Amino acid sequence: MTFKPGILFPFSRKSTSRYAILFNVLWLYIALSFLIRLVLLFWSAQDVQFSVLRISRAFITGFIYDLTVGLFFLSLYILYLLVFPKRWIGSLLDRVITYSWLAIVLFIMYFSLMAELPFWDEFGVRFNFIAVDYLIYTYEVVSNINQSYPLPLIISVLILLEVLTFLFFKKTNVFKSAFSARFPFKVRLAYTIPLVAITFLLGFVMKNKSADFSNNLVINELGKNGVFSFFAAYRSNELDYDIFYPKLPEKEAYGILKKNLIQENQSYTGEEWDNITRLTRADGEIRPNIVLVAIESFSGDFLAAFGNKENLTPHYDSLANHSIFFTGLYATGTRTVRGMEALTLCVPPTPGNSIVRRPNNQSLFSIATILKQKEYHPYFIYGGDGYFDNMNNFFGGQGFDIVDRNRGNPLSDEIKTKRFPIPDEEISFENAWGICDEDLYKQAIKFADRSSQSGTPFFQFVMTTSNHKPYTFPEGKIDLPQGERNSAVKYTDYALAGFITAAKEKPWFKNTVFVIVADHCASSAGKWEINIDKHHIPAIFYNLPLDAQRIDRLTSQIDLMPTLFGYLGWSYTTDLYGKDINQIKPGEERAFIGNYRTLGLLKDGVFTQIDDRKRVNQFTVTSSDQSLSEVNIQNDTLTQETISYYQTASERFKNGKMKEK
Repeated sequence: MTFKPGILFPFSRKSTSRYAILFNVLWLYIALSFLIRLVLLFWSAQDVQFSVLRISRAFITGFIYDLTVGLFFLSLYILYLLVFPKRWIGSLLDRVITYSWLAIVLFIMYFSLMAELPFWDEFGVRFNFIAVDYLIYTYEVVSNINQSYPLPLIISVLILLEVLTFLFFKKTNVFKSAFSARFPFKVRLAYTIPLVAITFLLGFVMKNKSADFSNNLVINELGKNGVFSFFAAYRSNELDYDIFYPKLPEKEAYGILKKNLIQENQSYTGEEWDNITRLTRADGEIRPNIVLVAIESFSGDFLAAFGNKENLTPHYDSLANHSIFFTGLYATGTRTVRGMEALTLCVPPTPGNSIVRRPNNQSLFSIATILKQKEYHPYFIYGGDGYFDNMNNFFGGQGFDIVDRNRGNPLSDEIKTKRFPIPDEEISFENAWGICDEDLYKQAIKFADRSSQSGTPFFQFVMTTSNHKPYTFPEGKIDLPQGERNSAVKYTDYALAGFITAAKEKPWFKNTVFVIVADHCASSAGKWEINIDKHHIPAIFYNLPLDAQRIDRLTSQIDLMPTLFGYLGWSYTTDLYGKDINQIKPGEERAFIGNYRTLGLLKDGVFTQIDDRKRVNQFTVTSSDQSLSEVNIQNDTLTQETISYYQTASERFKNGKMKEK
């Protein structure tokens, strides 16, 4: 067999190869992937640790991923070329099938490459589990894309690229070569066997984690391929801690955990080694209404208190001056479901999906369990469809009544709770993610009015959406344009001010505490796999019958509600991992920070990080900007403490120990 020019060398005018289209598409994909990699390198240059060796390794690794994905793109056509009868080569049928296949593959190829740019801009990484989730919730995602980007223009560009590719292949005789070379079956078999073997060998050998060879996030992500990462995330959306993460003997892990969980005003209710139920004792109990407002993507960087000079949040800044203001608070994750998990379950962020999105997450021990002990009526109020990210089933499963848009997505049959759809006539503005914050707060006030008439205290978990791309909101409210992050932040602050003003007119206001906190930060991108400063969020307790106070101590998002219960003087039993910050001894403060694969504990100026390759890394933390240092630390005590928290939290959910008793 003789290889013709153009088989391995793209765009040759002398090629007479039946495989001309296949190889030219392959090299085109590899060339464009290289170009995207180069763009991302310069885009994130400020976060790259420049090393010729590391960058070269990333590009070489990336080439192998690109080759793997390119071959998988072409696998069906490889088999087609093998089985298509020789006598029909070049026929109308052959051309129709080939052109149709090429049009589909080019569209997917160009779309996947273009989509990497906005995804990198938003998250600072290749496609991951977030992109997988987006396939599930098509209404919200397609609407968001349509409202955030010029979709007709994008589709036009994709079609134009396809047309140009077809014309280029025609001009360079690629089509002529493919439809004129009538290779016999044995020759085609000689091509097919090695191509298929290489494809499946690379698919079996290459793992997405193979690119994670450095401590620099950008370098690792440069070495990946977006499509490969997407399917890797699809396969690993659930991560079994026992298989992938460092472990301690189970009794030892629980022993360390129990030593670190206990507060001075607590005692364990039993002697069993895996019993973490504690009795919390306090005096002077009060039971005000509680409104927890979780603000979408509300980074600490937006506040004047943390150095922002753009006057984006004057109302929140003012409220903070009259509140218990947490300045050292850190979100557990980078998604809304992680914030919900932290605020309701008060548990470290276990690997894989948030517990909010997992099956069998009904009747867990949560703040709702404690609220029910105190006879509160809990509501979950969301301006979109709570079907998204399984929010309704999660909150309904903990006993919350649901207030949402209810676009025809029913609750699970296992959920026995009330659901109140938000009627169209009560909406003045709505985008892909839900109604504007002003309309949402009107729903909160409406249901607060209803609850106050019953004579029982109410708890509301209010989840906002306006500070989310496409960053659109009602016109004429603020002095910034639509469609920009800062504009959405300022509108979010404006709507919050209106909510508090309206609430002050209500008879229930004097007996209502407002917990106003971010679900996560606006961005997580940066130099490190986990960037601590990208988890820094604000929180306030407003309208407590106490003097204003700043709490500058390191605080985890899972500690927020137990701290509130402490201020309210509540005695209660708890299985929560969160602690009252006022009951934590100086020097024992800690924060849990993670993503779906990497988990960490920030404590005493050290960040201990564990991942799904059973690695443990420890870094010193610069107090001024919360950046990490690559100084190699070996603090076994912090390593064991980190493992004990995450190992036991994962084990408890997996084995049903997190259920209400």
